[in-house]
Amino acid sequence: MSEPILFVCTSCGKAYPPNGNDWRCACGQPFELSAWPDFDPDRLDDTRPGLWRYRRMLPVESSWKPISLGEGATQLLPAEWDGREILLKLESMSPTGCFKDRGASVLATALHGLGVRHVVENSSGNAGVSLAAYTARAGIACDLCVPATVDGPKLGLMAAYGAEVIEIKGKREYAALAAWAAAAHGAFYASHVYNPFFMAGTETVAYELWEQLERRAPAGVVLPVGNGTLLLGVYRGFRRLQQAGLVDRLPRLLAVQSAACAPIYEAFVEKRQTIAPIEACPTITSCLAICQPTWGEQILAAVRDTGGAVLAVSDKETLSAHRHLARRGLYVEDSSAVAVAALSHLPRLGQAAADKPLVVIVTGHGLKTYRAQ
Repeated sequence: MSEPILFVCTSCGKAYPPNGNDWRCACGQPFELSAWPDFDPDRLDDTRPGLWRYRRMLPVESSWKPISLGEGATQLLPAEWDGREILLKLESMSPTGCFKDRGASVLATALHGLGVRHVVENSSGNAGVSLAAYTARAGIACDLCVPATVDGPKLGLMAAYGAEVIEIKGKREYAALAAWAAAAHGAFYASHVYNPFFMAGTETVAYELWEQLERRAPAGVVLPVGNGTLLLGVYRGFRRLQQAGLVDRLPRLLAVQSAACAPIYEAFVEKRQTIAPIEACPTITSCLAICQPTWGEQILAAVRDTGGAVLAVSDKETLSAHRHLARRGLYVEDSSAVAVAALSHLPRLGQAAADKPLVVIVTGHGLKTYRAQ
């Protein structure tokens, strides 16, 4: 990178150094990164596997050592669902079993490069597991504020990687408040939602799909949405490919939420530009139950820009999809099964139902949330 990397407010444009003193703008809005290399296929690194094949297209300093556990290069598996051909992007095969390993790898690389030695984060599960693994790889101490309701296997994994796990009773939001309080007293808040290095890692899903589909974009991408860092990463990744003249259109983004907590879906169907906070009902897809997503407006804009849609599925539909996937050899998290469950809703979307190729992102493995069938 020839330019210094800064955090820039997505609303007012104010710039901050990425030193951990500020994890969001004074106006309350999240950051983006100031400097990005252009995507150049001639600069792909064939000597590196997985995510770091795209190192020269990532906003990281050349002197920073990649913190990697072998993330990326996940398989694109042909499948059939309700009579239609689909492609399953198996992010569930990532080192800790979740797409968030991509973001954690780039974030841990930045943290290590910036000389950070101790971080705090809040998580309902997967992000905490990923960050614990990658900070362990980097030799960075990690404190994780987690809701006391987090699945036991995920808590065990966080602790096994050496993180200090702090269970917070009460609402999910209380874990975030605890992490924010620690940040206010000087801790480096390594947030998978607010730190823009994390989302830079999720953009590599788009780059991989482009290569796996013989340098073209899929017609559509179906994926679950909670805070939306994966959806925005995929969107921004394909936008960069389009800006480089490598694809002539963006894939239609089909975002899926749990009907029990669907603030983005409600805003989409009501044709609103903003997200109204809601009260979540109990759901088996608790990691998607974000009542007021930080990136909600940007998610709506990305979906609409691609001619996509937001869908909501019930827990009953999710459980049915989960069972059917398991019977086909794929044991996934419920939050992954929601994306497959949404396929039955596509016919009512008209043209989107005919999209080919259609990619469904399988975001997480089910072993961390195993239950008897």
